[in-house]
Amino acid sequence: MNSLLRKSRRNRSLDIILFAAIVLAILAVIRFLPEPEPVEVSGTARIIDGDSIIVNGVEIRLLGIDAPEHAQNCIRSGTSWPCGAESTRKLGNRLRGQKVICKGGERDVHDRLLAVCRMQGDEINHWLVEQGWALSYHAYPGAERVARAAKRGIWSGTFIRPRAWREENR
Repeated sequence: MNSLLRKSRRNRSLDIILFAAIVLAILAVIRFLPEPEPVEVSGTARIIDGDSIIVNGVEIRLLGIDAPEHAQNCIRSGTSWPCGAESTRKLGNRLRGQKVICKGGERDVHDRLLAVCRMQGDEINHWLVEQGWALSYHAYPGAERVARAAKRGIWSGTFIRPRAWREENR
C-alpha cells in the first residue's frame, strides 16, 4: 500500500513538473513572437459613432478613448439628452470631408484597428477627450481633467460611463 501511495505522489509530481514546463515553453514562444506591424490608413472618414470610424474600408476604433454609444442618453439640467448622438455628430462635423491619417498596430475583439488618427496634424483622439465628447481610457487623463473642469460635452451634466452603459444595454 505504501509503495502505491509513493508511486501516486511521484506521478502527481511529474504531472505538475510537466505542466509547469509546458506553460514556461508557451510563455517563451509568446515572448519572441513579432510585434504586429504598424498599419497606416488615410482618406476621408465615415463616422460610425463617437469613437469609431471607417477609412478606406478599414474599421477603426480610436485608441485610448471611450465615447458614449450612439443610442446613449445623458442628463443635463434634469433633462435627458442624446449625448451619444451628439458625440457622433461632433466627430462628424470635425472630420467632414477632411483627409485623416490613422496609425495603429493592434486590433480589438471586434477586429477593428486600434489607432490614433490625425487631421491636419491635430490628434482626433485627444481632441474628442478635451472637448468632452469621449472619456480617456488611460491615454489622455490631462485632457479629461480640462474637459471636466470646463464642463464641456458630457461633463456638462451626468452620465453613465460608456462601458457600463454597454454592459447594461446588451
